[in-house]
Amino acid sequence: MTDPDPLYINLIKIAIILIASFIIIKWTLYIIKRTGTRFSLEPTLIQVLNEIIKYSIIAVAITIILKEVGWDISAVIVSLGIVGIAVGFAARDTLSNFIAGMLILADKSFKIGDIIEMSGQNGKVIKLGLRVTTIKTEGNKIIIIPNSNFSKNIYVNYTAQKIRRVHLDVTIPYEMELEETVTSLVNAASKCKWALPEPKPNVLIKEMADIGIKATLNVWVSDPWKVATYRSQLALEVKEILVKEEKGENVKV
Repeated sequence: MTDPDPLYINLIKIAIILIASFIIIKWTLYIIKRTGTRFSLEPTLIQVLNEIIKYSIIAVAITIILKEVGWDISAVIVSLGIVGIAVGFAARDTLSNFIAGMLILADKSFKIGDIIEMSGQNGKVIKLGLRVTTIKTEGNKIIIIPNSNFSKNIYVNYTAQKIRRVHLDVTIPYEMELEETVTSLVNAASKCKWALPEPKPNVLIKEMADIGIKATLNVWVSDPWKVATYRSQLALEVKEILVKEEKGENVKV
């Protein structure tokens, strides 16, 4: 009886290592998810832990496979040291993104579920990885932002605070009685179900323009996710008030 071909033996070993690594990764991620849910850990922290563990297991698996096929690991390490400078230059952006990702996690600048804006792009954070952050816009577009961009550019976190201001620019024609119109706008905004009683809605006069008095109606809400929807609803209320005021009708609010 002939001995098994060493190549087949190595292939079987590699297959076993890969399958075992896959199973370990799946079970580890499952345990982390269950533990995170049980102890109410931040989804961002859970995701980062998942990526660290996943890549660590992959690195260990690759090391074992190289050893099984007869590669000298120490020689590989020496070789990596020789080309380390070149690799460092090639991977500097990746390293920068990784460090920035860890700083975002440490500073808690934003987390999964927050709505952020950068360079005119805004959306909900659906994934915060070690290299990139993924956001989804209202139009369901997926935007991937390298983490290093957050350390170089100004960005806005719209959900950092629980209370959010909904503002609507309004032009009040000169033909209308200013004080009565302002009172009608404030009363209408106060009666919106989603408007907070404190701070109270208000109207700020900005300037006197050729077509009328430019003002801003401000309302505060507790749900930052629906600001655009609330602004649209507020615009409809304001339009109805202005039309009635212009026609000289009594506005009931």
